[in-house]
Amino acid sequence: MIIIDGKQYDIGVQNFENLEQVFDKMVEDGHLEDRIVTDVMINQEPFTEIYPHQAEDIDMSEVESVEIVTMATEDMAVEITLELYKVVNLMSEGGKRVATLFRQADDAEALETYQDLIDVIRNFLNMIGILRDEYSLKDHPAYLESAEEFNSMFTEMSSVLENEDWILLADLLEYEFLPAVEKWKKVIKALRDDIRMVKK
Repeated sequence: MIIIDGKQYDIGVQNFENLEQVFDKMVEDGHLEDRIVTDVMINQEPFTEIYPHQAEDIDMSEVESVEIVTMATEDMAVEITLELYKVVNLMSEGGKRVATLFRQADDAEALETYQDLIDVIRNFLNMIGILRDEYSLKDHPAYLESAEEFNSMFTEMSSVLENEDWILLADLLEYEFLPAVEKWKKVIKALRDDIRMVKK
């Protein structure tokens, strides 16, 4: 028995040797078009591939039921924008923490935390970029302004980092980075509005 989003789906399971063939058939039949799989249950147990193509090793003779739960791509994108708000708050907290550590002359800890902060920012900008390409926001003034501001700020912070001027770096984080981070909330809201327009 195969169920996708609560509806039974008949593909003649007996014609398939392994679970991967069943998944391939679902994709081929367009059941997962513009959708993202959020949960898979095999024999009423949650299933996640531990290694690539693990489904190929699951013999259909062992499978009594397959249940798949999906979400529309746009709905998932809206969910991601909500997560991005949390990331903005994380970046803000991270910036404050790094500035405090530098002011306390705890340079080693500050530099380590600063590196973590840079990684979070890089991932954040990548995700914004992916959503932007997919759902517009192309020439949004708020986006262009925030991206430009981040760009020039990181150029400045890099040279300050090279000169090992930790107090100046703390100042930049506190007085320039924190206000710049807050502006991304407006960008995320605009992005979410764009995604909702696509959904209509």
